[in-house]
Amino acid sequence: MTLSLVARDALTNTFGMVITSSSPAVAARCVHLRHGVGGAASQNITLPTLGEDLLDGLATGLRADEALAAVVAKNETAPYRQLTVVDANGGSAVFSGERALGRFNQRHERNLAAAGNMLAHDGVIDALVEGFLASSATELERRLLDGLIAALASGGEAGPVHSAGVVVTSPAGWHRTDLRVDWSDAPVGDLEDLWNRWAPQRDDYVLRGTNPSLAPSYGVPGDE
Repeated sequence: MTLSLVARDALTNTFGMVITSSSPAVAARCVHLRHGVGGAASQNITLPTLGEDLLDGLATGLRADEALAAVVAKNETAPYRQLTVVDANGGSAVFSGERALGRFNQRHERNLAAAGNMLAHDGVIDALVEGFLASSATELERRLLDGLIAALASGGEAGPVHSAGVVVTSPAGWHRTDLRVDWSDAPVGDLEDLWNRWAPQRDDYVLRGTNPSLAPSYGVPGDE
């Protein structure tokens, strides 16, 4: 069972995703993001290469719906997959194969795409999207987390979740945030705690990579 939202920040063309699942290490297998190109998820019965295929299609100039159609058409296992994709122009598309697990649903609109399987009810995906859109936070990471928390509050998945992640790209060329809880009895709460610890330091770590002469100290013995 998996629940995810991929979104584009239109001001920066930055992409992010939030995800949770009953299985371990979901973010390591299902999240696919490239700054300036797009974001995609391959979930349900996961085939990670499909996420990269979607991004490869976007990189060649395909729209989200075109990239998704091409990936689905050439993969004979598509009925087992659930795919989401958002492109650099804010176009989005979703696909849920007929063999997706349990109660599944999906939603997409400009700059976002969401999907889930083994859901407690059909409205969980709407809660995920509306929670994200209603968030007053300025950081994409926080808005994604607000969406996920709203989805869980509405009922979430049919059973317990054990892993979660939030990932956001950076113009610097790497993910400015890549936080994962690979196994926990409360992965979303743990993920929120990680974000609260990471947020004040996030931009410092980008600066350390791009201009180390201006970077603040690490605050450890020997770094004086």
